[in-house]
Amino acid sequence: MKKHYVATPHKGYIVIHEVLRSYLPVVVFAGLGLIVGTALVAVNSLLGPRRPSTVKSDPYECGLPSEVSRTFRFGVSFYMVAMLFILFDIEVVFLYPVGVILNGADSVFVLAEILVFVALLLVALIYVWRRGALDWK
Repeated sequence: MKKHYVATPHKGYIVIHEVLRSYLPVVVFAGLGLIVGTALVAVNSLLGPRRPSTVKSDPYECGLPSEVSRTFRFGVSFYMVAMLFILFDIEVVFLYPVGVILNGADSVFVLAEILVFVALLLVALIYVWRRGALDWK
């Protein structure tokens, strides 16, 4: 008597089903965010101000009326400091994963790479400082 080959269900379906199930918390969190956001907008439209005026619509800062005109332009030094902050902030963020790797690695090479990276950051900071990019004029 000859045995017949019987095909089993494809195992890839089970793997895909488990992967999709792992995204369920993300979908629930996004749904809750959408529901809460929609509810807050609805409550604001129901309970919010109904009689807008020019006084109420004027911008203010710290409770005081703003004296800045609409055509006010910030100085270049403000943008320079902001860009330098973002640049150095992003570079320092790259140190965190390297620190995690360093914790698991028993290598002096990784430590030397971190020290070179920090030294380059320090050289860049000194260069920017001497060029006067951090001075408020």
